[in-house]
Amino acid sequence: MDLVTRLIDAFNRRDVDAFAAITTSDFEWTTSMAAVEGEVFWGREGIETYFGHMKDSWEEFLAVADEYRDLGDRVLWLGRLEARGLSSGVPVGAPLNILYDFRDGKISRMHSYLDHGEALRAAGVGE
Repeated sequence: MDLVTRLIDAFNRRDVDAFAAITTSDFEWTTSMAAVEGEVFWGREGIETYFGHMKDSWEEFLAVADEYRDLGDRVLWLGRLEARGLSSGVPVGAPLNILYDFRDGKISRMHSYLDHGEALRAAGVGE
């Protein structure tokens, strides 16, 4: 769970280097927010692209944890995204749930879900 906590911290600081340092070179990130919901970003280049999309759209954005579920070889992070639109200044909040996979001591895959139930089903766990 330490890796997930570190990754969320890097995300919230918009620290691409710290984020990339704890992911595999073939890291796969399926998103629920950015340019297109469900878009997939790959490796360091994908991380940079995603953060670029967020910077172009949001004045600020934070992932706020509500719960972590240790599933052995995976972690399910349940929380929300709090953001403020860049041009509008309007605050936005949305559920955010992320399923993390690990390989060789790093995060190899993360899949984001806006729907709490969908994330639980993808992780194979109940409410």
